[in-house]
Amino acid sequence: MTGLRERKKERTRQRIAAAAWRLFAERGFEAVTVSEIADAAEVAKATLFAYFPTKESLALQGVGDDNLAGIVAGRPAGQAALEALREHFRNFAARPMTGVDPEVLVSRVRVIFDSPALTSATNALLYQQRQKLAEVLAAEQDGPTAVLMAAQINASLVTLQEGFFQRLAGGASLDDARRQLSEDVELAFDLLERGLGRVDRPATTRGPKGAEDRPYQQGQQGQST
Repeated sequence: MTGLRERKKERTRQRIAAAAWRLFAERGFEAVTVSEIADAAEVAKATLFAYFPTKESLALQGVGDDNLAGIVAGRPAGQAALEALREHFRNFAARPMTGVDPEVLVSRVRVIFDSPALTSATNALLYQQRQKLAEVLAAEQDGPTAVLMAAQINASLVTLQEGFFQRLAGGASLDDARRQLSEDVELAFDLLERGLGRVDRPATTRGPKGAEDRPYQQGQQGQST
């Protein structure tokens, strides 16, 4: 059970974050100073820095926090890396997002993308995330394979997040955006597991969407014999 001191610290942290995001949304990240955030949150600058060492760290809470390397490293014996990651993000997408304000989420994403400094910092965090994943995968794969796997996984997950926020920005409800995210997670990991060659073919070699690929495979086999 959380003690009184911990609850008080968490309330202070939330108050600082809320004040900062209100100012960022109104004026943009670069235009807001740390002193203004501290004044709006009614705390000393030293207190603010005790919770957030930089203004960037305040704005980028949660960015790159998915511990992809930890998920892969801690998976059960015999489970493939992609299976562990699929299961993690499948469970995340299926979880109800209670207490989340879609407008606040969209506002935060816009603040980040409108700021060159935050966009650069976001890319750096995602690069670090990708590098850590590649290091874990390198224990089981050769170096180039591990790096390419990590890059493709990371790019897919970033694209999933972008699609989710774009739907919210377009007016979709949180539940609808979450349901679509669940479908997108399955599609993304299907593509990662099976490879793009399965779908990247001329239309004349493909049947209707969802049809089996057996005719195409048989045709290819016939040509090679």
